[in-house]
Amino acid sequence: MSQGNPGRPAAGTTPPPAGAPASEPIKAIKLKHPWRIVFAVLLILVLVWFVVDAAQRSAYGWEYVGKYVFDRRISAAALVTLQLTVYSMVIGVILGLVLAVMRLSPNPVVKSIAWLYLWIFRGTPVYVQLVFWGLFSLIYPQIVLGVPWTEFHFSFDLGFMQNAFIIAIIGLALNEAAYMAEIVRAGLLSVDEGQEEAATALGMSWWQTMTRIVIPQAMRVIIPPTGNEVISMLKTTSLVAAIPLTTDLYGVARDISAVTYTPVPLLIVASLWYLLFTSILMVGQYFLEKRFSRGINARRPDNREPALATGALPAAGAPDGNDLGGKG
Repeated sequence: MSQGNPGRPAAGTTPPPAGAPASEPIKAIKLKHPWRIVFAVLLILVLVWFVVDAAQRSAYGWEYVGKYVFDRRISAAALVTLQLTVYSMVIGVILGLVLAVMRLSPNPVVKSIAWLYLWIFRGTPVYVQLVFWGLFSLIYPQIVLGVPWTEFHFSFDLGFMQNAFIIAIIGLALNEAAYMAEIVRAGLLSVDEGQEEAATALGMSWWQTMTRIVIPQAMRVIIPPTGNEVISMLKTTSLVAAIPLTTDLYGVARDISAVTYTPVPLLIVASLWYLLFTSILMVGQYFLEKRFSRGINARRPDNREPALATGALPAAGAPDGNDLGGKG
């Protein structure tokens, strides 16, 4: 067939069988979705209406929002909220890792104790737990350990449990550990056991296997829910009023609103600070997920490429499909 023949197939396409008509390219017609456009326009109109109405509504008290959003008391309370979040999450992650290992232990007693811990702290509200820890020093002013019927004993003074800030950290961390334990356990179980066996066959120690093989792969499963837990912990700190602790962001905003009789503007001020911290945490979570997902979202093959659309051509000297079946 000459080059000027219009029936010649385009480069990169499979030629039709002998005697078959040449195929014509498919003309894809994009479907129209007018209702999607209408719905999007309605959403934009509703959003614009809400913004304009809120800007003109005096009940929001925007002048008080501008007055207190950078108030020194609010900024100091925001720092306390960050401290509660960081300290509680660090302790919760460490304790959750220990509980996850206990849950995976072959020892039934160790596994049962870890399950009992998760059952209690996941099955009761955080607010109730914080109230209990606030009363803990009244129930147990000190803990005495010793051998019965002997004079050998020693005691722990629990006076530090009267510090509301410490109680808040302990209560939030113990509750968070129950959820982090399941997150870590799910991440460890997501790694195939065969990789641990292969690492052992290569002579790698348990520590090398965990740090180089298991944990880097498990982090892809652990990081997304852990980021959500950090954001959730930031907002859960508003419940420390149950202890009571009133130096956090929500507590200070509530106290100021009780004096100035402006509850709505102070709620907006607290929400703006929470949104700021949450946005920063979301950005950090994005880059962490991107860091530990390298090599997973590799570029998929493009079906439009000739070699992939028609199948890879056999190497020079290699038998093709006809040669494998023998001569006819």
